[in-house]
Amino acid sequence: MAPVPDPNNVGGGAKRDEATMKVPSKDPKKKDDKKEEDLSEEDLELKHNLELYVERVQDPNPELQKAALESMSLGFRLTGSGGDIGSWGHEYVRNLAGEIAEEYTMRQSEEASVEDLMDLVKQIVAFHMKHNAETEAVDLLMDVEDLDLLLEHVDRTNFRRTCNYLTSSAKFLPGPDDMLVLDIAYMIYIKFEEYPNALQVALFLDNMQYVKQIFTSCTDLLRKKQFCYMISRHGITFELDSEMVADKDDRDMLQDIVNNTKLSEGYLTLARDIEVMEAKTPEDIYKAHLLDGRASSGTSVDSARQNLAATFVNAFVNAGFGQDKLMTLPSDASSGSAGNWLFKNKEHGKTSAAASLGMILLWDVDSGLTQLDKYFHSTDNPVLAGALLGVGINNCGIKSDCDPALALLGEYIDNEDSSVRIGAIMGLGIAYAGSQNDQIRSSLSPILNDAKAPLDVIAFAALSLGMIYVGSCNEEVAQSIIFALMDRSEAQLGDALTRFLPLGLGLLYLGKQQESVEATAEVSKTFDEKIRKYCDMTLLSCAYAGTGNVLKVQDLLAQCGEHLEKGDIHQGPAVLGLAMVAMSEELGLDMAIRSLERVLQYGEQNIRRAVPLALGLLCISNPKVNVMDTLSRLSHDTDSEVAMAAIISLGLIGAGTNNARIAGMLRNLSSYYYKDASLLFCVRIAQGFVHMGKGLLTLSPFHSERLLLSPTALAGIVTLLHACLDMKSIILGKYHYVLYFLVLAMQPRMMLTVDENLKPISVPVRVGQAVDVVGQAGRPKTITGFQTHSTPVLLAAGERAELATDKYIPLSPILEGFIILKENPDYREE
Repeated sequence: MAPVPDPNNVGGGAKRDEATMKVPSKDPKKKDDKKEEDLSEEDLELKHNLELYVERVQDPNPELQKAALESMSLGFRLTGSGGDIGSWGHEYVRNLAGEIAEEYTMRQSEEASVEDLMDLVKQIVAFHMKHNAETEAVDLLMDVEDLDLLLEHVDRTNFRRTCNYLTSSAKFLPGPDDMLVLDIAYMIYIKFEEYPNALQVALFLDNMQYVKQIFTSCTDLLRKKQFCYMISRHGITFELDSEMVADKDDRDMLQDIVNNTKLSEGYLTLARDIEVMEAKTPEDIYKAHLLDGRASSGTSVDSARQNLAATFVNAFVNAGFGQDKLMTLPSDASSGSAGNWLFKNKEHGKTSAAASLGMILLWDVDSGLTQLDKYFHSTDNPVLAGALLGVGINNCGIKSDCDPALALLGEYIDNEDSSVRIGAIMGLGIAYAGSQNDQIRSSLSPILNDAKAPLDVIAFAALSLGMIYVGSCNEEVAQSIIFALMDRSEAQLGDALTRFLPLGLGLLYLGKQQESVEATAEVSKTFDEKIRKYCDMTLLSCAYAGTGNVLKVQDLLAQCGEHLEKGDIHQGPAVLGLAMVAMSEELGLDMAIRSLERVLQYGEQNIRRAVPLALGLLCISNPKVNVMDTLSRLSHDTDSEVAMAAIISLGLIGAGTNNARIAGMLRNLSSYYYKDASLLFCVRIAQGFVHMGKGLLTLSPFHSERLLLSPTALAGIVTLLHACLDMKSIILGKYHYVLYFLVLAMQPRMMLTVDENLKPISVPVRVGQAVDVVGQAGRPKTITGFQTHSTPVLLAAGERAELATDKYIPLSPILEGFIILKENPDYREE
């Protein structure tokens, strides 16, 4: 035997036969056994240790066996003479990797050198990467905090699997490791010119430098068009410059795609293909004829509340189709029905009615402004306010160089009538959400600190600023809102609308985690105690929205567990916060649903009112059966506020799905509550949600296979939910138009394929349930239970599409929204 305890013969000397470890038969160092005299003292000691270990390995006590085996492999590997690590097989290498992680942590705490370990790590990583064990290589490098090593070892064959694992594990890592992991994934994608994936990661990190780098590194104009579609879907404002695209005409064309100007056209192409262009009336949605006698007979009386509900249902159902039967004029009729419908609503109802026209003409800016123009000449303030809001809704998500919304709404911000001001302010908030437009800031900020301004105007100004600067951590806006909060009197702090101030503040930090929000959170501790905790909870939940941070979920759960006095309102946002933080990945989402069940059983009344809303947010546009049943149970609750929240949430989880089961539940509820105007109003709104866009829209803020979270979409949903925490004074009061904030989250749930000239083409695709294939061996199928359709197609929650033909190559690996196809040069017809 060789005197040095070599890893290749762990059995060692005469004890080999008794050793329980398997040894490769081709032993490179097999020589005649040397006499003991030749050994130096050190070697003798090692030999005795080894013999002791081998004895221990056979010891009946499993504890001793384990300790002996472990100290054998790593210790001997480090003292040994090296050699190829792989000849020992995978188990040995995996065992070593596990020990290195422990040893590394130990040495870090003792501040000892880790160089010898790192050399070994390099060998192990190289071995893992060669043998399809990318996940294990990544795990080891995370343990020894040296992910940069990956860049040297990835190659064309394994970089996709490696990056898949990196991006999916990022959700489960504490900060700042999560960002670091994504940085590495981005670098790997760039290295292999996999730009669409790199762009996704860049958007996830919200790193505009990275996005810019992708445009400058990629030279293919067609691929740049696809990037622009991806950016426009994410809903951020992005300006292309000459570095990114040199040619002026190309740049204008790409900027048009980023500005979302093609959205309306694509959506209507989908609608024509599915043949749902025919306008629907609220009666088509209510389907009252399917109910027993009593409810259907009672609805013939024209009540303002029911007309208002019909206005919303009509707006949501026909959203983006450009035609309906209440508001838009048929081309042949003179000013008949449309004028009348507006005046079937009471004062503030007219605001929502006029604004609904903007919703029906959603994304189609030219015809929207033409049709809304007639209301601008109205002397009736609520109608004017509605027209202003309508312009904002109509421009939602569509950017334009001439800024029509700002030009029209800017002059009304300081109107003497407060309803007109709110219309203009809210319109700007919706039209420019996420744009960080400084011109609007300079006109809205003064309102916040204007002592004469009414509370509702101030509340909406704070909210709109939060929307426009969502996730930007803008200090100046934060300052203005903080001062506005400090200036409120005792009486005003009790008002429901005051809650929009902390919310506007929270939106500035949406998803940005601790560092950014810390200073503001400190300041919020100085507020009046009525609002202090509310502000705290709102800031916390917004800052960690979509991060899945387990510790924050525990903090929020602890807040929900307290049994407090009646007057405390901060538990509502804590419950919503629970859903906001946990909604980012499936596992956390299921756990949050379970936790909310407990909260329902043990929580106080004010918490129970928020639970249905939290469930609605967790499963938005994704009707899970267990959540549907819980909400159905709560919709008959004895506390009418719980019932209202549950009904609205039934609408949210079914939003845009046309889900027949939810539609049936809501129909039954409409007959159950036919005498209670408020609850019936909520049922109608929920029915409008379920049939939103005739089933072509989704409210889910996630896209790109649930990786990316659109900040503006989440802002719109969260605003509505915060308003629903006090239904009676906001949604059922005169601020029902807050419902229109949902427009920020409304997106076609389509996949539309276009050719190189961006004209729609129809190709066969397979649509099925998405399967999580991260870390699986081989090339597993990514979808299951698929059906083959021809594009454009609708994608439900949790579904994924893949092309069923080799004739074209998609320019993005994620088939959602607009996908550019280029012809496959290698394709041969059968």
